[in-house]
Amino acid sequence: MESLKREFLELLERDVEFRYAVAGYLGLSEILRRLDALTDELVRLRGEQTKIWKEIQSLREEQTKIWEEIERFREEQTKIWKEIQSLREEQTKIWEEIERFREEQTKIWREIQGIREEQTKIWKEIERLREEQVRMREDFDRMFKMLDLRLRRVERTLEKLTVDVEEEARLIVGYRLETELGLRVDLDSLILPDLELNIYGVSDDVCVVGEATVRGGVGVLEELLEKVEVLRGRYPERLRRKVIPVLYVCLPLPGLVEEAGRRGVWVLKATRDYYKPRFLFE
Repeated sequence: MESLKREFLELLERDVEFRYAVAGYLGLSEILRRLDALTDELVRLRGEQTKIWKEIQSLREEQTKIWEEIERFREEQTKIWKEIQSLREEQTKIWEEIERFREEQTKIWREIQGIREEQTKIWKEIERLREEQVRMREDFDRMFKMLDLRLRRVERTLEKLTVDVEEEARLIVGYRLETELGLRVDLDSLILPDLELNIYGVSDDVCVVGEATVRGGVGVLEELLEKVEVLRGRYPERLRRKVIPVLYVCLPLPGLVEEAGRRGVWVLKATRDYYKPRFLFE
C-alpha cells in the first residue's frame, strides 16, 4: 500500500495530464490552473525579485560609494572646519592687532592734538614776536635816524676837527722848525695820484713829510714811512737830501712812541713832544 502511494504521488508530480485527470476527477482542475497561474506569477515575481535584489545590490554598491564620498566630504569638511578655525584664530589676532593699532592711532592723534596746541601757542608767540619785531624795527628806524643824524654831526665835527688838527699840525711843526732849527718851511698838504700827505714842505736841502691825526698807533707810523718810500721810488724829485718824518698825534696809542724812537720819527702835539729825535735839535 505504501509503495502504491509513493508511485501515485510520483505520477502526480511527473505527469501533468495525470495530475489534471486526478484533479478533474477530484473537481480541482480550476484550482490547479489557478495554482499554475500562481506558480507562473511566482516565477515571474521571483525573476522580478531577483532583478530587485540585483537593483538593491547595485543600490547598495552605489550607497557604499555615496557613503565613501560622504566620508570623504566629511574629511574635507573636517579639514575645512580646521582651516576655518585657523582663519578665525588669525582673524582674532588681526582684530587684536587692529585694536592695538587703533589704540596707537588714538595716542598719535592725542599727540598730534598736543602738537597742534603747542603749534598754536608757537604761532601766537611768533605773531607776538613779529609784532614786537615791528615795534623794534620802528624803534630801530627811529634810533637809526637819530644815530645817523648824530653820526653826520660827528662826521662834520671830525672833518672840522681833522681839518683843524691838520692846520694846527702844520702851524705847530712850522713854528717849531723855525724857532728851534731856524728853518722856515711853508707846510701844506701833498696830494698825488697814489698817495696823500697831511704835512709836506721843502726848504733848500730839507724835506718835511708827515701825517696829522687825532688818535694814532703804530699803523699810522708804518703808513707814513711807506709813503716816504713811495716818494723815494716814484717821486724822488719831491724829496731832499735830508728828510724829516713827522707824526702829529693828539692821543698816541700804546706802542707808537716806542716804535717812533726805533724808527727816528718825530711824534708831537701842540703842548709836548712824545718823541723828538736828538739829531734834529742838538
